[in-house]
Amino acid sequence: VLDTIYCILPMPFCTNHSFMYLYVHILHPFTLVCISHEFARGLVEVQEEVKEEGVGHVAMRNLFSLETSSMETITVEKKSRKRHIRESADRLELSKKVEERAEFRKKQNSDNLTHPPEFIVRPRGQTVWEGKTVKLHCTVSGWPKPRIAWYKNNVVIDEKAHPDKYTAESNYNMHSLEIKSCDFLDTAQYRVSALNIKGESSSVATVVIKKHYVVPHLSVSLLDGFCSEHGVTFETAIIDSFEVAFGREGETLSLGCTVIVYPTVKRYQPDVLWYRDGKALSESKWVHTHWSGEKATLTLVHLNKEDEGLYTLRVNTKSGFQSYSAYVFVRDEEVELEGVPVAPLDVRCHDANKDYVVVTWKQPAVEGSSSILGYFIDRCEVGHHHWAQCNDTPVKYARFPVTGLIEGRSYTFRVRAINRAGVSRPSRASDPVTAIDPHDRAPGPSAPFTGMIKFTEEDATVGVVPGEPTDLVVTEATKNYVVLAWSPPAQRGHEGVVYLVEKCVAGSECWQRANTGMPVKSPRFALFDLAEGKSYSFRVRCCNSAGMSEASSATGDITVGDMLDLPAAPGPAVATRNTDTSVVVSWGASKDVKHLVGYYINYTVAGSDVWTPANNKPVKGTRFVCHGLNTGESCVFRVKAVNAAGYSHSSLESEAVVVKADLGGFSSIPGVPSGVHLMEAARDYMVLAWREPVVTGGADIRGYFVDYRTVKGGVGGQWHELNPKAVTCTSYKAENLKENLFYQFQVRAINMAGVSEASLPSAALECKEWTIAKPGAPHDLHVLEVRDSSLVLLWEPPTFDGRTPVNGFYVDIKQAVAGEDWKGVHEKATKLKYMKVNGLIAGRSYVFRVRAQNLAGVGKTSAVLGPVLALTMPGTHEIILDVDDDGVISMIFECSEMAEGSEFIWSKNYKTLTDTSRLTIVTEGGKSRAIFNAPSLEDLGIFSCEVTNTVGVSASYTLTEAGLKRLLDISHEHKFPIIPFKTQMAMELLEKGRVRFWTQVEKFTTGCHVDYVFNDAIVENGEKYQMNFDKNSGIIEMFMDSLAVTDEGTFTFNLVDGKAKGSTSLVLIGEGPHFVDYLGFQVTPECNVLLKATVRFYNSKLSKKDAGVYEVKLKDARGKDKSMFNLTEAGYQTVLNELFRVIANSSTEISVKSTEHGIVLYSLITYHMEDLQVGWLHKEAKIAHSDRVQCGVTGEQLWLKVNEPTEKDKGKYTINICDGKDGVKRFCDLSGQGEEPTHTHTHTHTHREMYRNKLIEEGDRARVVGGLPDVVTIQEGKSLNLTGNVWGDPAPEVTWMKNDRELVSDERYALKFEHGKFASITIAAVTTTDSGKYALLVKNKYGTEAGEFTVSVYIPEEEKKKE
Repeated sequence: VLDTIYCILPMPFCTNHSFMYLYVHILHPFTLVCISHEFARGLVEVQEEVKEEGVGHVAMRNLFSLETSSMETITVEKKSRKRHIRESADRLELSKKVEERAEFRKKQNSDNLTHPPEFIVRPRGQTVWEGKTVKLHCTVSGWPKPRIAWYKNNVVIDEKAHPDKYTAESNYNMHSLEIKSCDFLDTAQYRVSALNIKGESSSVATVVIKKHYVVPHLSVSLLDGFCSEHGVTFETAIIDSFEVAFGREGETLSLGCTVIVYPTVKRYQPDVLWYRDGKALSESKWVHTHWSGEKATLTLVHLNKEDEGLYTLRVNTKSGFQSYSAYVFVRDEEVELEGVPVAPLDVRCHDANKDYVVVTWKQPAVEGSSSILGYFIDRCEVGHHHWAQCNDTPVKYARFPVTGLIEGRSYTFRVRAINRAGVSRPSRASDPVTAIDPHDRAPGPSAPFTGMIKFTEEDATVGVVPGEPTDLVVTEATKNYVVLAWSPPAQRGHEGVVYLVEKCVAGSECWQRANTGMPVKSPRFALFDLAEGKSYSFRVRCCNSAGMSEASSATGDITVGDMLDLPAAPGPAVATRNTDTSVVVSWGASKDVKHLVGYYINYTVAGSDVWTPANNKPVKGTRFVCHGLNTGESCVFRVKAVNAAGYSHSSLESEAVVVKADLGGFSSIPGVPSGVHLMEAARDYMVLAWREPVVTGGADIRGYFVDYRTVKGGVGGQWHELNPKAVTCTSYKAENLKENLFYQFQVRAINMAGVSEASLPSAALECKEWTIAKPGAPHDLHVLEVRDSSLVLLWEPPTFDGRTPVNGFYVDIKQAVAGEDWKGVHEKATKLKYMKVNGLIAGRSYVFRVRAQNLAGVGKTSAVLGPVLALTMPGTHEIILDVDDDGVISMIFECSEMAEGSEFIWSKNYKTLTDTSRLTIVTEGGKSRAIFNAPSLEDLGIFSCEVTNTVGVSASYTLTEAGLKRLLDISHEHKFPIIPFKTQMAMELLEKGRVRFWTQVEKFTTGCHVDYVFNDAIVENGEKYQMNFDKNSGIIEMFMDSLAVTDEGTFTFNLVDGKAKGSTSLVLIGEGPHFVDYLGFQVTPECNVLLKATVRFYNSKLSKKDAGVYEVKLKDARGKDKSMFNLTEAGYQTVLNELFRVIANSSTEISVKSTEHGIVLYSLITYHMEDLQVGWLHKEAKIAHSDRVQCGVTGEQLWLKVNEPTEKDKGKYTINICDGKDGVKRFCDLSGQGEEPTHTHTHTHTHREMYRNKLIEEGDRARVVGGLPDVVTIQEGKSLNLTGNVWGDPAPEVTWMKNDRELVSDERYALKFEHGKFASITIAAVTTTDSGKYALLVKNKYGTEAGEFTVSVYIPEEEKKKE
């Protein structure tokens, strides 16, 4: 007999079945039995006996018993319909009797207060540090008093078997569980179950144990205590520890430490555990651990990138634990093919079902010579060695659903990356995964025994059509695939179901089967053959042998595309020194990134473009120590983020950092700042300024901290910190002060070595608003380029401008001796924030001050700077201009006093250079070179260079327009050097018709080489040509035995001497006339003998070079004669007129074509000369050239361009080509009316239609329709606001231009475009630099237009002087 309570449920009426099914629930499993009515009556009788037995005995026996009672053998009886009806009536009668008996017993029970357990106070989840103790509390009510049991991840906790770990207590209704010395493995869900005869109740609390991350190379003990079991306190020491290790894929790596536990106790050994990135390691085919009693060893077999990480050895004793950590780096195996990516890593399987699994992986650190195009996923059935590729097309996401698995079989997966160079090696294979239903994978957590067995009848589901699936959702959507997931129907029978997936294109009602070739057994399905960018909806049906269900509810429209965006670029990388072989890199986390996998850090040696990965496994934090660097190298770092969608853009590169040990132990704290004074005051804030310390401590000042205190009755209060974060400048705005109170301030400086002492407190300053009209005092005065007779003084403008903006500065100077008066360095105010002071006397000291002025007058003087000694320090260098052999122009500055951490800072007009497009800075040791990328007028100005961490080492160079021109000439000479000739090539006729070509070189080297060329073909030394190059005299000669007609042409000597080149040529038949037919004879029919020859111009086209007097001479023994033709002035013009006539008559009729900017009218001629006069007319009036209407010639095409045509451009167009007389005219009528001339008849209809379309588009063209003046004159300091009205359909794009340069909206210019009609520009407090030519440029697909206006800013004082 079972020790439990049995409940009989009535069986529903069924016509087709004659069985009665009872479900028996014991703990978790379900057992199906068939029993007779007699057996059921026996169960009811047994219920009485069970009631008498103590419920405590029942609970304890079922909670802790490992054996279950065996079930009786049940037989199945065949029942007739008549007997079935009779038994149903008996069952109803039996049920009635049971209820009556229960009511009777209830009335006889003296205690009517029994009720099931109920939690008054539930246990609360906790998160604690490793090594701490956790205590869970709860309060439970119930009668009879419930029994309490505690579970860890649904496994009963036996505190008696582990008294050193768990202690459970129960006092009255309060219960607790204490977990001692928590470690990683104690992170779990803890459940408390309360049970009595009325029922069971439970509550769950989550406990999370956080690990202490310890610094590498440092052993830390977090818990020390007395061990009462052994009567000692154990002390643990880890020695001979492993250092940061480097391995390569495929190798075997061992890590080991010697562990000493004192005192030694027989038969006691500590627990030795290994962790990677905070996760405990267990024995596997890849990981082997060994503990000899003294030596702890971890062996990593066949390294892979998954093995990279922070490894920790932890030794647990009864008194606490100690640990040691160090990083292990795993480098990629050498690739077989240059440029291919390295293998992906960390392949895992998720969401496994009967025929479906999701495979994920992490992208590799190195993409190869080109970006990764995608990934191939391979699978292999466990027990086999054949790998089958799962996808035909590479997938871009690092996540892929694999379908078509065979239920019950196990698989492993691997991934390969592909780029343009090829396919990578495969990744390490994943752990095996079995394709089965998740509910069948492993029994779920065992629920505590409830003390009840429920008997229910089995539903008659065999042969029943299943219900519809529910909860259909799209879990993943990329441009390659879409994954659907749903819940199985509640009613599906015992034979199992398969699913049919249907899809429908958005906007249609046509549903199509998506899995026609493959039944789906899992409630998951991936669709691959979808069109990217289209929208679909989906639904699912299920079916079995009885039929098909109704369709599930359809999903909403899903657009096929990537749902996960690429991560944003991380913040700028910052590199700081760590050790002689490592650098600490930190960066800002990527913003708004989803499913971040981690970050990859890359580095390169400064000046190189080869980037090397610092880690091959993504790291989650924003700080990483890059090991394995070479001491003394200057390295640059960058970071990129990665998620399943791919890689982000790289972060901004860090500044180059030298791989050396940190300087913290070699620098000293800076000196004390001085001169704290007030620069501006208002009701609730004051602006302070001070002078930087004279002594920097051997390192740059990184910032300042400001303290304040209130002063009442001359007594100062307690000091408070104003700025938790250091400010980098020597001024600070102290906010949130109280009006009319007095304050004192002090300043401290900070460098890498620490914080300085505080400065002397300022005077008591009242927080009261200034109402003066004049400006405050300039600040931050400092000097550069100190020489014997000059220096450069720099300053910052006052923070308080007064009532009007500051418009100039005055600099005062005096010698630092008693009795000297201040003198102005200049008479007229300068608008610059720097000035070069000349005329100093070497060896004397000077002090300086600066005053600002506005329209109200000259304001307060700055704090005095100095004394400054006018002396050129020994070893001072100036900036040198250099042009190398390749013609590259650069500026070079050297420093012989470089200190640790010194840097070269280049500036233009004393503003630090930030635009790298103009200059490239290359620094090596104590020399810095600023290379001009493309020298032009934009580079004119003052270039200066300052060396940090030195005593004012600096210099400057002023690049003028004349100096730039001279440098460009030298650069051209260096780029293209020319070999000079003493004489150009000449020809001499020698005896017997021999010909000599010769020249003489002025300067050359012994490596000079000569090519002898005739009509672009190189000739060699042989029978016809003999060459000689005398390198002593520099004479080059070439001889020919005789000249023939075939020798007409150009003879050239080409010289190459290193980079230098030279060439000299001689044309036997020059540019003038020559004989086509040489002098010959002809006998006429009259028996006269004529001597004749034919002469023509060389290129048959007449030009001004052909002008001259041509002469033909005849000579024989009887006498001589000559004929002359004067091809100058009138003769030349006569020939030109005839040539013009031929050209004009060759012109074609005017044709018209349309362009994106307007229309083009053109006519073609056979030849064009510069002297040919061409005129265009519109409506018989000469057309004036403008930006919109232009005419010209291209090759043999004479054209007229009309941009953005309007109604005014309709009409008759004429081209008049000079023919030496009245000219030849061609016409084209674009009026669209009347008859066209016959010579344009074939094109008229096309032209008219094309022009009509242009006029239609003109109405929608972007235009500026008003609102802008032609000229704006405004006083300096005022605000300018202009609004232009624009029109266009579609709405135009708006751009503001100043002096042909595009303006962007910033704190200076406020640019707005509202309602597609109003474009405005606002300039706050205009200055003279805002004067210029402005334009409002509007553009849409039909055209572009600009509204131009001029802004003129004037200064009132200058206008008065002019008057």
